Amino acid sequence: MMTFRQLTAAAALAAVGLGLATPMASATESRQRTTESRQRTTESRQRATTLQRSVDAIQKTGTVAVIAQSTGPDGRRYAATGVSDTTTGRAARVTDKFRIASSTKAFVSTVMLQLVGEGRVSLDDTVEHWLPGVVSGNGNDGNAITVRQLLNHTSGLFNYTADFPAISSVADFEADRYTTWTPQQLVGIAMRHAPDFAPGTEWEYSNTNYILAGMIVQKATGHTWQQEVTRRIIRPLGLRDTSAPDTSARIPGQHLHGYSNFGDSGPTIDVTDLNPTAAGSAGAMISTTGDLTRFFSALLGGKLLRPAQLAEMKTTVRAASLDPVWPGARYGLGLMEIPLSCGGVYYSHAGDLMGYTTRDGVSADGRRTVVLEATGDGAPDLSTEMAQNALIDTELCATARK
Repeated sequence: MMTFRQLTAAAALAAVGLGLATPMASATESRQRTTESRQRTTESRQRATTLQRSVDAIQKTGTVAVIAQSTGPDGRRYAATGVSDTTTGRAARVTDKFRIASSTKAFVSTVMLQLVGEGRVSLDDTVEHWLPGVVSGNGNDGNAITVRQLLNHTSGLFNYTADFPAISSVADFEADRYTTWTPQQLVGIAMRHAPDFAPGTEWEYSNTNYILAGMIVQKATGHTWQQEVTRRIIRPLGLRDTSAPDTSARIPGQHLHGYSNFGDSGPTIDVTDLNPTAAGSAGAMISTTGDLTRFFSALLGGKLLRPAQLAEMKTTVRAASLDPVWPGARYGLGLMEIPLSCGGVYYSHAGDLMGYTTRDGVSADGRRTVVLEATGDGAPDLSTEMAQNALIDTELCATARK
């Protein structure tokens, strides 16, 4: 048995031993942390290089400028190439504003689903219920089409932009670029045509659906779709560089200029300034890569819709006509669902307007987002599209493995 003195000495030796071991352990942990930090820095630089190479690859297919932002749990990366303005030669910046075209539909659908969550609109309401007599003639029947079918493009309504001279050639665009169009006029163009199919039987993208959705938002709230998008989404999320213009033809602040020759129908012209009413609630909004990232992250992260309505938004139908660009694509309520090469899917809403191409992708939980914008017409084949899709897929798959 040890004496008290022996116990005290043993304790002292143990204390000395611990005192010697602690600095050694701390030094090992410090070296490990330094190594891990260097690895993260190296990986981040490699990811940034990969993103820049992807952006450069898109531009080489024939675009004027390309900007991209990739955001995830490990931070943000940015890349840009080309010029924002061919006249001044100013370099494109990731903070530049641009016309987001049909990505507007995700905002409008979000507002509609908020109204559904508030009990003010039902997805099973008919178009005739909200807009009596607007969808009629030539076999069109608003009694047979629901709000849900508008939002997921299963209404069968003719796409008014397929019979819209203002976007068919350089000359027609120049003649009508500042014309103000009412939603009723745009729907009227579609009503001159018979439906493409019976409501609910097939899928086909139609901008007419979202012009009608914007009209229903106004009927249900007493405010224009622009006012509701601003009040319900833009202001709460602090999207300072996002706007839903009415008739203003200019993009405020620093922005990317759009360029198009409308299928070689004339010389390539600057198409930046235009009256946005031609696109209306189907595609009139302006934003940035940063603001779109915040919007899609908030949307898929459950910050804009109640769980039931977000589930409805993510309930998709097969969209086979999108296969040439997005093989296996499905479409929900203002959201596309696209397969990833690494497994799983991402959500998105692309936007195309003369001179501007918006592409985006967000993980199901909203934690990983990629947004890119390209200006100019791009390649006459699908090489620009393929390069854009490859960028999104590469970025989302890389962060998915983290």
